[in-house]
Amino acid sequence: MALPAVVRLVRGGWNTAAALDQVPPPRSQRHRKLLHIVAATVEEQGQQAASFQAANAQLREELGTEIARLREELEAMTAQVERFTRETLPSVTARLRAGETGASVRAETVLPDHPLLRTSAESVVRELALSERRALAAQTASAKALSRVQAKAVSMLADLRSMQERHGEEVFGDLLKLDHSTSQLGLMTDRLALLMGGRPSRAWNRPIVMESILRGAVGRIAAYQRVRLHCSSTAAISGFAAESVMHLLAELMDNAANFSPPIDEVHVYVEERGTGIVVTIEDSGLKMADAAMRRAADSVSGRLTDLATLQGTRLGLAVVGQLALKHRISVNYRPSSRGGTGVVVLLPRQLIAQQNLEDHQSPGLPTTAATLPNRPPAAAASVPPPATSVTPPAGTALRSLPPAP
Repeated sequence: MALPAVVRLVRGGWNTAAALDQVPPPRSQRHRKLLHIVAATVEEQGQQAASFQAANAQLREELGTEIARLREELEAMTAQVERFTRETLPSVTARLRAGETGASVRAETVLPDHPLLRTSAESVVRELALSERRALAAQTASAKALSRVQAKAVSMLADLRSMQERHGEEVFGDLLKLDHSTSQLGLMTDRLALLMGGRPSRAWNRPIVMESILRGAVGRIAAYQRVRLHCSSTAAISGFAAESVMHLLAELMDNAANFSPPIDEVHVYVEERGTGIVVTIEDSGLKMADAAMRRAADSVSGRLTDLATLQGTRLGLAVVGQLALKHRISVNYRPSSRGGTGVVVLLPRQLIAQQNLEDHQSPGLPTTAATLPNRPPAAAASVPPPATSVTPPAGTALRSLPPAP
């Protein structure tokens, strides 16, 4: 009975000597010694267990502290990565695309504090700057090359118009076809130049009336014979915006003609409103699907002018969006009353010339990259006019039209 009692007392916190004093000692010396050994062993095991528990508790506390620290560090790193990807990287990309140098952008960019993240972020910014510099160099070189093509196309148009004035009816039709083909080439080169940050091939130093704006736009597309113009407006577009408006309308007319049956007409209407001039272009092709309508709306809004987002060879609507954004022109798609698709263009009042327009019924001489011949404003048209209800005799009425810009 003494052994269980001693073990119970020692495990309860008593030391060996005190526990042995609480029980009757065995009669045998050998038993007393054995009881003492057992009590001492139990006491030692208890002390070791207590020490292990204390060490375990301390380790658990230290581990909890370390886990909390690592969690905070991970959350901080995650926040820095998210801030870098959502805020810093888009800002860096935009500044580099705007033409700022990589060194200045890196110097002013707030990078993550963590050494590993900072090193990685610096590498990303450095590679992005190098990539943008290469892309900008290629784009600049392409824009310069296109400017030379633009100048050559304008020079060819000037030569063709001069030849139309010098030669007789026997070659006038052929010259007119060449003139029209060159105008289409000019539209394509201007399209690429504008997407690459360049400028149109022409600039006008006088206001141009809407009829001439429309005729100039129609003369740049292949299906000009299918376009019907309905314009009684005498308003004129200021010279600084005339070329942009012509190009924008040409792209929309070309798009309408391309996506409608080849035997159907494209109708263009012009109305003067208090907010500006409304130009409506309607075709009778298939109605656009909702997804296609949304893509077209995004394109003409100016949100898809990045070359990386453009797909295929249909770049005209992206140019429309770029020009619309530049001059605050509103372009909206809607179903057409003719069964196809309609697009409504609102030319704001700031683009409309405020001066007396009676003296500006035909466009003034353009200022171009090439020197144009000095000819009167009512010189021969560069392309056949869009068909109307009455088609003028070939080679007669064509010469009396204002020149297509």
